[in-house]
Amino acid sequence: MKAAQLYGLWAVRFANPPAGLPERATMLLERHAEFAESLAGIVSRDLGKAAGSKAIAGHAAKAALAGDLEGGMLLLDESSDNISITGTWNGEMVEGSCGKAFKGSWKDTSSSAPDNAPDVPFTLTRLP
Repeated sequence: MKAAQLYGLWAVRFANPPAGLPERATMLLERHAEFAESLAGIVSRDLGKAAGSKAIAGHAAKAALAGDLEGGMLLLDESSDNISITGTWNGEMVEGSCGKAFKGSWKDTSSSAPDNAPDVPFTLTRLP
């Protein structure tokens, strides 16, 4: 599988997200502007009433993504400020999904994350 096969919109569902972050998000993956075999994109979350709260101070409603697809593993770094990494995504293609679903874990690495921030399970599903 090549990174280009992941270009497009994806639905994100988190299991037990940290306080203030929603259970659902949308991800757009595209070709990286500098590295043709890499991915770039945006994850969009509806922060609603939690926006600006201390629990999610390190996260924005739209965060930049950059990363790679290596041997069926999706590896993305997230940045809410386009400077520091505020989250990491490590996912594996779901067997039999033909590249239309990934499962893995997201980790909060923002300045507001606790030192022992748990891995948050996620599922990515390709949107039509």
